[in-house]
Amino acid sequence: MAAPSPAQAQSNGEGTIYSRFGMGSLLEFSSSQSDAMGGGGYALRSLNYNPDANPALWSDQVFTRLSGSAAYRSTSVEDGQGNSGRLSSGNVQALQFNFPLYERSLGVGISFQPYSRSNYSATRTGQEPIGPRQDAEARYETTFSGSGGLHRLRGGLGYRINDMLSVGATADLLFGTLERRRRTRWEAIRLPNSTLVQPRNTIVSDGVQLSGLTSTLGGHLALADVFAEDDAFSIGASVTLPANLSGEQYRTLDEDLARDTLSTERGDVTLPWKGRLGLSYQPNARWTVVLDGAFEPWSTFSSDFSTGASETVPSRFPAGGPGTLADRWRLSTGAEVVPAGDDQLAGYFAQAAYRFGGYAERMYVRPDQETTLYEFALTAGISLPTSLSGTRIDLNTTAGTRGTTTNSLVRDRFFGVSLHVNFGERWFQRRKLR
Repeated sequence: MAAPSPAQAQSNGEGTIYSRFGMGSLLEFSSSQSDAMGGGGYALRSLNYNPDANPALWSDQVFTRLSGSAAYRSTSVEDGQGNSGRLSSGNVQALQFNFPLYERSLGVGISFQPYSRSNYSATRTGQEPIGPRQDAEARYETTFSGSGGLHRLRGGLGYRINDMLSVGATADLLFGTLERRRRTRWEAIRLPNSTLVQPRNTIVSDGVQLSGLTSTLGGHLALADVFAEDDAFSIGASVTLPANLSGEQYRTLDEDLARDTLSTERGDVTLPWKGRLGLSYQPNARWTVVLDGAFEPWSTFSSDFSTGASETVPSRFPAGGPGTLADRWRLSTGAEVVPAGDDQLAGYFAQAAYRFGGYAERMYVRPDQETTLYEFALTAGISLPTSLSGTRIDLNTTAGTRGTTTNSLVRDRFFGVSLHVNFGERWFQRRKLR
């Protein structure tokens, strides 16, 4: 399935055949600011954003904030034999709600966003001999596809201990359904005795429904006047604990609109912990530079679902078994420049923020259990101020490549744009008498 050499692929989701393996394509969105700066921002302090990846940063809040993000991505796929296809997707990246209980001291954060997504489609055609003497051939078309994914609902607190140190913690609920389908369509055939045969079209679906809890702990250290007067240097880190997800695996058979459940079974999977470490430096009010890294030991992933021993038992989960998973790491860097700095009287585009960055990632899936896969991308974006002091509209872009055409694998080239609305106002504050 990682090498659709006789196939053409189409999809309406993340659009990569690699999402068939593991838990699907892993998705993580922290803020629209960090998204345009390589996607990290684990130490990135800001009054206009509340990065989701490190809850310690929620302690900086002044405004009550509601943020929403939507993205579109186009992916072109090719293999080593010259076969290619184009894939496209549109989805909501995240919904975030944050507010301060005590300004610049104790903040609350709530977010809902995808954790992973499986969405691919590849078609294979062929023919099979049929009839008493095997003297006729039936042509068929088999489409392999995937859908669904896990979602994450997060809630937590960030608390500033003093001017230098902040801490935070969240409770995270993971839930969702991953499903793989095999749809076979047969052409009507006529046997040598003139008998017309119409084979039945079938859809075999293997799915798993999962849910479970985990938690994320974060810390942030802020230093001033480190390399120059009035500069700011920050170190941020967070750890997401291992998650044990429980659920049910099933296999269904659709045959000419009749759907039957062949089997179900309960089981558990264990997701690995994830560590993040980031640095942020602001030499002045105009420039911000970040450097971030993340690590997840997916080689420790475990699942006690069945291995698919018969036609009535669901196929192995994850696809290919745990041996198709490898430790994942990600390095990113980026910068932001605001030409006006702190000048509130500067022109409109001088007060806009211009961002750029990039990342390199070792992917956590290894379909052939031998070839290490990588993803590389460049990011950029612009943040436009509005008449509301705490509200900004951001437009981000990303372009990159993943995978390889060697060893019967495929390479993806992708380009995406996203729109982010970050609304902020002062709520829950009583006016002082004058």
